[in-house]
Amino acid sequence: MAKNGVDNSNTAKAARKILISQPRPESDKSPYFDLERKYKVELIFHPFIRLEGIPAREFRKQKIDIAAFSAVMFTSRYGIDHFFRTCDEMKITVGQDTKYFCITEAVALYLQKFILYRKRKVFYGADGTNKSLFDVINKHKENEKFLYVCSENQQDNEIVNWLKNNKCEFQLGFMYRTISNDVKPVMTKVDFDVICFFTPSGVKSLFDNFPKFKQNGTVLGAFGGNTSKAVEEAGLKLEIKAPALKATSMVAALDIFLSERSKK
Repeated sequence: MAKNGVDNSNTAKAARKILISQPRPESDKSPYFDLERKYKVELIFHPFIRLEGIPAREFRKQKIDIAAFSAVMFTSRYGIDHFFRTCDEMKITVGQDTKYFCITEAVALYLQKFILYRKRKVFYGADGTNKSLFDVINKHKENEKFLYVCSENQQDNEIVNWLKNNKCEFQLGFMYRTISNDVKPVMTKVDFDVICFFTPSGVKSLFDNFPKFKQNGTVLGAFGGNTSKAVEEAGLKLEIKAPALKATSMVAALDIFLSERSKK
């Protein structure tokens, strides 16, 4: 079996094969491919999870009146996609005054796909951590009723507990569910030097596929505070973190890592 699965005792000094746990970019102009050319590495894209939208007829069982909420919380682009899908299916028009609270600026900017961004009130955390999101929410919590859009089986307990403890008026809106993909074919066929995760669900998928997974020198990267936390709570060593001061994206974090590794 490849070292990422269970057993390997060698640690590679140079990163040659990198597994990106997301779908391959549609555009050949993606900065990921610039990394391949710059460092002569091979990037393999394979999503660790897939999302299944909860249909409107099933969502109605939650007895949530979307129009009754003055603010909506998103921790991923998936949440945004499924929120507006659900609204479309239920023929609900989101109010012009609705506020949006997002975990990162990148997630916030994704709202432009659905709304006139400048005309809405959009807020986001400064550094991608839950704490920075809490700092923003804390300034508005007295006057808002929050709908936290999340996965049926992967909501962030830290966020939920904070909302409860800080007496925020909120409700969870389950609009999609996360399902682990089969990644055994790709991980048993290739020895990866680096694996990059983008959601806590991706980390869960790794162990769903390989319950006895041992890191054994494989470098792990994570995007977002919640993903970093999931990696570390799984007892794994995390070496590449984004967003960070000089690495606002996973591409930037990989660039720094590969640059430093190439000097060794």
